[in-house]
Amino acid sequence: MKDIWTVTELNDQIKSLLEGGFDLIWVDGEVSNLRRPASGHVYFTLKDEKSQVRAVMFRSPYGHKASAWSQQTRFDLEEGMQIICRARLSVYAARGEYQLIVETAEPKGVGALQKAFEQLKQRLQAEGLFEPARKKPIPFLPRKIGVITSPTGAVIRDILTITRRRFSSVSILIAPVRVQGVEAPPEIVRAIRDMQGFADVEVIILARGGGSLEDLAPFNDEGVARAIFHSRIPVISAVGHETDFTIADFVADLRAPTPSAAAELVVPLKRDLIASVKAFHLRMMQQHQRRLQRFQERVLALTDRLKDPKRRLTDIRLRVDDALEKMQRAFKNQTELWRQNLLQRETKLRHAGPRGRIRNVQFILENLRKNMIAGTINNLESLKNRLHTRMAVLDSLSPLTVLNRGYAIVRRLSDGCIIRKAAEVSAESAVEVRVASGRFEARVVSIYQEQE
Repeated sequence: MKDIWTVTELNDQIKSLLEGGFDLIWVDGEVSNLRRPASGHVYFTLKDEKSQVRAVMFRSPYGHKASAWSQQTRFDLEEGMQIICRARLSVYAARGEYQLIVETAEPKGVGALQKAFEQLKQRLQAEGLFEPARKKPIPFLPRKIGVITSPTGAVIRDILTITRRRFSSVSILIAPVRVQGVEAPPEIVRAIRDMQGFADVEVIILARGGGSLEDLAPFNDEGVARAIFHSRIPVISAVGHETDFTIADFVADLRAPTPSAAAELVVPLKRDLIASVKAFHLRMMQQHQRRLQRFQERVLALTDRLKDPKRRLTDIRLRVDDALEKMQRAFKNQTELWRQNLLQRETKLRHAGPRGRIRNVQFILENLRKNMIAGTINNLESLKNRLHTRMAVLDSLSPLTVLNRGYAIVRRLSDGCIIRKAAEVSAESAVEVRVASGRFEARVVSIYQEQE
C-alpha cells in the first residue's frame, strides 16, 4: 500500500517545502481587508488584478504598534495603499493556509519617510498644532538663549560665533543631543523638557545642519513635535537648509531658514542698538532744546506785557469800579423787575381767590338744578301725553269695545273654541256667550246657515 498521510503531516510537509524553498522575497500589491486586532498585529490581504495572498505584520518587539518600518521611520498602512514589501513565505498548518510574514514595506511611488511625514503632518494639523494663533512671540533681546543641537557640529560653532559678534553679553545654554538616528528623538524631547526648568531661558533654538530626508527624520518625530507644542518657552526651529521643511518647523513658534539665520533673528546687533540709543538720545536732546527755547520765548513775551505793574494795577482798579457800578445798576433794575412781577402775581391771586370761584360754581350749580327740574317735568308731561294717546288707540282696538256695541263672543263649552260659523255647532250643543257686561250659557235649539 502507498503511504497514507494525515492532514497534519501533509500540511507540515507543505510548510517545510514552501518555507525552505523561498528566501526573503519582495512582493508588490495593494492592501485590502486591513485589520488591527487588540494584539497589536496587522492582518491584511495583498492583491493585484488577478490574485491575492494573506499577509501579517507582527507587533514590534520594542513595544511599537505594528507599522511599516523603513530605515527606522514608521508610517501607517492604509486600505487601498499600493506597497512593496519584503516578506517571508509561511504556512499556517492549523488551517492549511499560506501567508506572507511582512518585515518591511514602502509605499509604491513614495518613500516610506515621505509617507510618514505626510501622515504625521496631516494628523497634527487636524489637532491644531500648527495654528498661528497659539504661537508665542519671540523676545526682542533675551537674557539667555537655550540651544539644542549636536555639540560637535558646525552648527553650534556658527551660532556661538554669530551671537558673540552681534551681542557678546547674551548667555548661551547648550543642551547637547544627537541630531540623527533613532536615539535622537528621545534626547531632543528630554532636552526641551529640561529647558523648561531654567527660569532665565527666554527662547530655545532647535538646530541642525542640512541633510537628506533620512538625516532629518528625528525632527519629523511626533514626540518632538508635541514637546515643542507644550513648551512654555518660545521655540525657533532652524533645521536644514532654506528649502528643507520638517514637522518641527510647522509646530515651532518661528522657523529660521538656517541655524545662522536663527542666531541673527534672536540676537540683534549690539552696534545697531547702540546707534539707535544714540539717535534716540540725540532726538531727545534736540526736542529738549526746542522746548527750552519755546519757554524762553514765552517768558520774554510775558515780560514785555508786564512792563509797569503800577499802571496795570490802576487799570485793574478802574475796571473794578466800572464793574461795581454796572453790578449795582443791574441789581437795582432786577429788584424793580422782581417787585413789579410780585405785584402782578398778587393781583392775579386776589382775583383768582377761592371765594369768588366758590360763588361762580354755586351759581352754575343752581342753574343746572333748575334746568334739570324743568327738563324732568317736560319729559314727564310728554310721556303722559304719549301714554294717553296709546291707551286710546289700544282701547279702540279692544274686542270689549265691540261688545259694548251689542256684539257677543260665543265659545263651545266642550273645547272652548270660538264659534265663527253656524256649521261649527250642532243642535243641543252647549255654548258660552260673552257680552259687554258678563257671560251666560245657552243651548243651541236650531241652526240656520246663510249662503256664502
